[in-house]
Amino acid sequence: MEPEKDIFEQWAEERESRNPFRKVIDKIDMWWRHEGQYIPSNVKEGIKNLWYWLPVIWKDRNFDHQYIFDILLHKLKAQSKYIGERDIHTRAKRDAEIMMTCVRLIEKVSSEWYSMEYMDYEKTKHWIEPVEDNANLSEWKERQLEENFDDYFAKYPLIHKRVMNGEGPFHREGRDDKHGIAMNVGYINNKRAKKLLFKIIEENIEGWWD
Repeated sequence: MEPEKDIFEQWAEERESRNPFRKVIDKIDMWWRHEGQYIPSNVKEGIKNLWYWLPVIWKDRNFDHQYIFDILLHKLKAQSKYIGERDIHTRAKRDAEIMMTCVRLIEKVSSEWYSMEYMDYEKTKHWIEPVEDNANLSEWKERQLEENFDDYFAKYPLIHKRVMNGEGPFHREGRDDKHGIAMNVGYINNKRAKKLLFKIIEENIEGWWD
């Protein structure tokens, strides 16, 4: 059993309870212990965030999906660095690597890298010339000088097979239209990369915390 309080302790407690500012002081003390103590670090972190995001937000626009990719890429870079450097749980390093994989996929998808990869396997000449029936108009012309699409197709044999079976949105002038086949391979690869990107995010995002 707790010892009985003497009369002086009882008097002090009663006097304290009648103090109109006691409840306010207690609330302030409780707030500072739980939330207020973090104000300096939150302000510091907020200023760092403003500086980090300023270039992205400054250039952000609402008329193109590219800007969504830019924001997502910037966020994943920051979170990967934060979680990877702190390394306070067993999956931290692996999570940071997965996030950077998403960053690389975003860079390739948003730049249409896979869609245009086939261009590395051909050389073309481009020029502009007047329209034959209207000298006031011009049209873009191109001619293929050489190609090595067989190496490109060998790099993606399964996708090449799918295209040869009719998959892909681009019209082909006959079965041997290598340029058209290559365009369809690039289209499918870009589409696959987008699906992979969001599949990785879907399967991992809930574990990206520290």
